[in-house]
Amino acid sequence: MLISFVIPVLNEAESLNQLYQEILANIAGNSYEIIFIDDGSVDAGFRIMTELAQADRNVKVIKFRRNFGKAAALQKGFELAQGEVVFTLDADLQDNPVEIPAFLAKLDEGFDLVSGWKKKRHDPLHKRLPSRLFNSVTASTFKLKLKDYNCGFKAYRKPLVKELSLYGEMHRYIPALAHALGFRIGEIPVQHRARQFGESKYGMERYLRGFFDLLTVKMVTHYVKSPLYLFGRAGLLSCFFGMIITLYLTAMKIFWGMPLSNRPLLLLGILLILGGLQFISLGLISELIINRINPSQRLPLSIETTLNAESEQDGKT
Repeated sequence: MLISFVIPVLNEAESLNQLYQEILANIAGNSYEIIFIDDGSVDAGFRIMTELAQADRNVKVIKFRRNFGKAAALQKGFELAQGEVVFTLDADLQDNPVEIPAFLAKLDEGFDLVSGWKKKRHDPLHKRLPSRLFNSVTASTFKLKLKDYNCGFKAYRKPLVKELSLYGEMHRYIPALAHALGFRIGEIPVQHRARQFGESKYGMERYLRGFFDLLTVKMVTHYVKSPLYLFGRAGLLSCFFGMIITLYLTAMKIFWGMPLSNRPLLLLGILLILGGLQFISLGLISELIINRINPSQRLPLSIETTLNAESEQDGKT
C-alpha cells in the first residue's frame, strides 16, 4: 500500500532530518511518498528538504513564494498525493510518527478520516484553554463530537482528500467538512511531544480568523444548497418581532390615543420589518443564483453509482 505524507513546513530546519527518519521507521514496510510544502520558510529548511529529495526519490518538495498559510499548503499537498492513505502531520516533531500503525488500524475499521486527539498536551496554558473552547464550540456547531478538531496529525483515505477544498483557516474544520460530505470520522488519542526546536508560528489573531472561517464552514456545509433556510429564518424572526411592536403601538394609538410620533419603538418596529423583508429577499435571490449557475447543486455532493451488465443492457434498449 502506498502511503502519502503531506507535511507543511515553516522554519523547522532543525527537525526535518529527524522527522524523515522517524517516518521511515514506522511505515511497517509500506510504500511511501513524503511531500514537504515549504510555506515561505526563511531558514535552511528548503536546502535540507532538497537534500532529502535528492537522496530519496520518494521525497517531493514544493516551495511557495511566500507564506500562504497551512490550509493552502495542505491543499497543494492533497492535490499531489497519490497514496491510498494520506497522512498530515506537523514538521515540529510534536506529532510522533510512532502512532502511524494505530491510525492505519483505525482506518481499517471503516473510517475515512481518523483524527488525532492530543490527550496530554505539552503546550502552555494560554494555548490549551482557547483550544478547549474552540473544540467545544466547533463540536456543538457541527454536531460532530471530537475532542480535538485542531490536531494536525490525521489520516485520510484518498477519495476524501480529493474532494476537499481548503483556504483561509479551514484546515481546522476538515473533520466537519468531511462529515458534511458523508465520510465517516474517527478519533484516536496520540502522543504529543514538547517542542524541541523553534517556536510556535501561531498568534492570537488566528482565533479571529478561525471564527470567521467557522461561519464560512457552517454556511458551506449546511446552507449552500438552500440559503433561504438561513436568511428566511432570520427574516421571519425579524418580521415577527417587528409586527409585534407595531401591533402593540397600533393598539395603544386606537384604544388609548397615545401619540406615536415621539416613540422610538415605532422606528424599531418598522426597521425590524424592513430588515426582515430584506433578509427574505436575499435568501430568494441566493436561491435563484444557485439554481442558475449550478442546478446540480441540489444533488448530493458525493454520488457512487454501480451499474451491472443487465442494467447497462436495459439502458441501451
